[in-house]
Amino acid sequence: MGAGAAFVTGGSGFVGQHLLAELGDRAVAPPRSELDILDADAVRHTLAGARPECVFHLAAHASVAQSWEQPAEVMRDNLTMTVNVLEAMRHEAPDAVTVVMSSGEIYGPPARLPVEESAPLRPQNPYAVSKAACDLLAGQYADAHGLRVIRMRAFNQAGPGQSDSYVVGTVTRQVAEAEAAGGGVVHTGNPDLARDYTDVRDTVRAYVAALDLPSEAYNVCSGRSATVREIVEYARRATRVEFSHEVDPARVRAHDVAEVRGSPRMLAEASGWSPAIPLEQTVADALDYWRARL
Repeated sequence: MGAGAAFVTGGSGFVGQHLLAELGDRAVAPPRSELDILDADAVRHTLAGARPECVFHLAAHASVAQSWEQPAEVMRDNLTMTVNVLEAMRHEAPDAVTVVMSSGEIYGPPARLPVEESAPLRPQNPYAVSKAACDLLAGQYADAHGLRVIRMRAFNQAGPGQSDSYVVGTVTRQVAEAEAAGGGVVHTGNPDLARDYTDVRDTVRAYVAALDLPSEAYNVCSGRSATVREIVEYARRATRVEFSHEVDPARVRAHDVAEVRGSPRMLAEASGWSPAIPLEQTVADALDYWRARL
């Protein structure tokens, strides 16, 4: 990878902040107040001025819950932001590399485990449908216009700085609150649901490694699954406070898939990347984040 500028959309988000830290001084990430990714002309003008070597497109509505409440907005905005970036790249930086953040959510219920990139797309919520559309659009721009576009299908990312809308974030926040109170209860949904978690600091390394890859879709995952119950136990190991764990029926979703686990083989063989941070450390570091914040 060369030393040119790396343009990042969505740099203020959870993943974006970690990516900016990984990129260091190379990163160019205009805040939302300066660049509206929904404004096609503004995106094109900004990229023309930045003349980036690569673009990481992270900006998106990323909440599944929001997508159920506002499906039209999430679908419209996520697809519009992606096409605006791709069109700007086509006209202003056709030789640059574009890394588009997709999601393991686009696969839906797995027919078999681990999920490989060749699996059919069966998105099961509006957010996942929007990401599937963006993924297909990115592939189409690579095919039709000869752009270098790499799609990174990240499974469950976790780590310090993640909001409490996600499993690791909510468990570690509740444990930090229990510490402050001298004890308490951690509430979760179905404790036996298993997901493929990768530390966000590992996933952003994968995104940077993707710059040297050919246009294709790659899973970003650990290849291992962990249950919600295991995450609670990792948090228990990281604290001295006593807390109980209870299932909150309001957090249980009737149609949740029992286990999701991806195959990282294609990305590992193409780039040499592999996750280095164990989930227990991810949970401990996320707990430290909430301790400092609370």
